[in-house]
Amino acid sequence: MGTILKIFQITELRKRLLLTLGLLAVYRLGVFVTLPGVDRVNMAKFMATQSNSFLGLFNMFSGGAVAQLSVFALGVMPYISASIIFQLLTVAVPTLDRLNKEGEQGRKKINQWTRYATVGLSIVQGFFIALWLESLSTQGGAGEIVHNPGSLFFRFMTVITLTTGTAFVMWLGEQITERGIGNGMSLIIMAGIVAGLPTALLQIKQMVQGEQMTLFGLIALAGIVLLVIGAIVFVERGQRRIPVQYAKRLVGNRVGAAQSTHLPLRVNMSGVIPPIFASSILMFPATIASWTEASWMQSIQAALMPGDWRYTCFYCLLIVFFCFFYTSVTFNPVDVAENLKKYGGYIPGIRPGTKTAEYIDHVLTRLTFCGAIYVSAVCILPMIIQDKFHVSFYFGGTSLLIIVSVALDTVQQIESHLISRNYEGFTADKGPRIRDRRNEGAPA
Repeated sequence: MGTILKIFQITELRKRLLLTLGLLAVYRLGVFVTLPGVDRVNMAKFMATQSNSFLGLFNMFSGGAVAQLSVFALGVMPYISASIIFQLLTVAVPTLDRLNKEGEQGRKKINQWTRYATVGLSIVQGFFIALWLESLSTQGGAGEIVHNPGSLFFRFMTVITLTTGTAFVMWLGEQITERGIGNGMSLIIMAGIVAGLPTALLQIKQMVQGEQMTLFGLIALAGIVLLVIGAIVFVERGQRRIPVQYAKRLVGNRVGAAQSTHLPLRVNMSGVIPPIFASSILMFPATIASWTEASWMQSIQAALMPGDWRYTCFYCLLIVFFCFFYTSVTFNPVDVAENLKKYGGYIPGIRPGTKTAEYIDHVLTRLTFCGAIYVSAVCILPMIIQDKFHVSFYFGGTSLLIIVSVALDTVQQIESHLISRNYEGFTADKGPRIRDRRNEGAPA
């Protein structure tokens, strides 16, 4: 509690936290702003029957915006899809690869193109969503969701509203990243999942009261959730520390002492990106298949339903692929080896240069493989929980992985601000206490 109080004593950190909370509150308010010309009550009734389908997963990532037929119904998914496209192009197109290596200016240009692609994808997805909503109204069974199906004005307004909503959500995420605390896009996804937790807990309570779930099943479910949270924290904080030695260097007229440090490699270098990317990709064919009545498209939709063994296999393969792909994009062993050699560092027993890069790549490949297996195992858990306990996605591994990982990343950023101002962080009790010498008259 003392550390939490110190957070609000630092002006800059307090402003960042309040800005982050304020922008997340704006996002949550926008979730309840409905598209023009639709009936969200009938849509909510329809979504209640889709809790364990891909629509339920999409609704979870959007924070319930799909069930509300909100202006934020697309959420951050178009931005994620655009990011996937440009990260793949960065590897395949030399021009983008050079821009990515130019530094901050090159990455800014790629980010600008990603924003344009996000708007383009939002326009396409918004048009197909308008057609899908009209088909729900004409098929019956879901009530009158669209008041005037087939109207060009409705389609135009839906496309414009959803595209504007996505652009606004993207802007909110960027503002949180630049001026707040944590990664803005990840926090928006996390906020949407957390907002659905009270409803999920209420459903569990009703199932217990209706004797649809036994007390033993409830205890087992709680135990699984706690076990998964503990496993996520344990692995996400895990590191492989490669020892690095720096040779003696001449500092002025004196010879500086040799230094020993380490190169930390996380077990899960890619974080929550692989399951989000994998889910986003699997949603596309399933969504398109739901808008058509062709038999072969219906077969694709059935194969990509959560719980089907084919969906599980594709999901695992995509997670493993994105674990390796995202790690290779964000961490280059060759660049690390060159920087170590440039500043006089070396790994004991390994020659500097190419051999060091090969050694780091070997260690990183094994770590990434272990991390990919861990992420896959955690994300498959929703299928097992749904089959055994008939509960929603909120208690599955994907949502828990996102919540815990984003929370840990946010806490680490808060700790960085605290330590930079000579305050203790949340985990400072294992080491010597850090004193604030500025209050003792020492020079800053």
